Amino acid sequence: MGQNDGASKDTSERNGLTYADAGVDIEAGNTLVDRIKPLAKATARAGSDAGLGGFGAFFDLKGAGYNDPLLVSGTDGVGTKLKIAIESGIHDTVGIDLVAMCVNDLVVQGAEPLFFLDYFATGALDVETATQVVSGIAEGCRQAGCALIGGETAEMPGMYGDGDYDLAGFAVGAVERDEVLTGEDVQAGDVLIGIASSGVHSNGFSLVRKILSLDGLKFHNPAPFDPGVSVGKSLLTPTRIYVKDVLDAIRSGGVHSVCHITGGGFYENLPRVVPEDLGCLIGAGSWPRLPVFNWIEEGGGVHPNEMFRTFNCGIGMVLAVARDQKQTILDLLNAESEQAYAIGRIVPREEIGRSVQIKADAGV
Repeated sequence: MGQNDGASKDTSERNGLTYADAGVDIEAGNTLVDRIKPLAKATARAGSDAGLGGFGAFFDLKGAGYNDPLLVSGTDGVGTKLKIAIESGIHDTVGIDLVAMCVNDLVVQGAEPLFFLDYFATGALDVETATQVVSGIAEGCRQAGCALIGGETAEMPGMYGDGDYDLAGFAVGAVERDEVLTGEDVQAGDVLIGIASSGVHSNGFSLVRKILSLDGLKFHNPAPFDPGVSVGKSLLTPTRIYVKDVLDAIRSGGVHSVCHITGGGFYENLPRVVPEDLGCLIGAGSWPRLPVFNWIEEGGGVHPNEMFRTFNCGIGMVLAVARDQKQTILDLLNAESEQAYAIGRIVPREEIGRSVQIKADAGV
């Protein structure tokens, strides 16, 4: 009798269970979609209507003006920079980082970003936080000239702690077949032009957070490297999006290769866009160094080689250009609100014995 009563009680407690009882709020998801629809619509461009709500999204390459295009795709995340956003309560900039990390990788091959999709995962959906994140994604797409055409919001109770979320993004671009940048045209004597970064961007934050911990700094404390700004706000300065200005430089002629200084810094990324028999000689003092990198190096006791292997150190993009186009490209970039500098040159690899050498003066 007791067993039967127990079974009956268990059954009654289970009757009427809903997805919300398991921690997934479908209505919150619907509210989020309603909020972000106008954000996505604002990123519409030729070839896309930037609408949300369907099972898939179309993009018309012919409508975008392409004749014989190759598609270029990339996916990335924001890394542990998200921890700073979550703990600082500042959510409207990491979406820009997410777009930047993807589209900056596309433009190095001469590709124009066309559309973007995002993945937002959390334990319990906070509509306000998610809206702020997606507003940043839409702003990043606007800066890059690509359409936000879809994405996925995943609510997974038990997978994430309270307030935690994760982000990933996927971008697709196109370039005409005969305009692809491969680095094959790079030659000894080419000048390396560096374009300034806005800060740490989205790489190396596990080390940054380690240094903060050693220094006892909290995200609400004043930043020792950025007067008048909190640590959290300063470190959340979004990754610079270089798409439009770099594409203008490429179309002006004389650009032989482009390199995004992302994870792996100078040492790991530059060899990817230069022929094996050539090397990059970089002058470490040829551009102004942002104070945040001095703080990282000095406060963390980080060796200079480790700095250039981990961080962008103030340069987010590097272009290898024909020497006779050096001043033209510098003038173009600096006229378009960038800060560009001649930071080095391409030399025969046997001259420096390695793919990348960084020293005080490269003699540009």
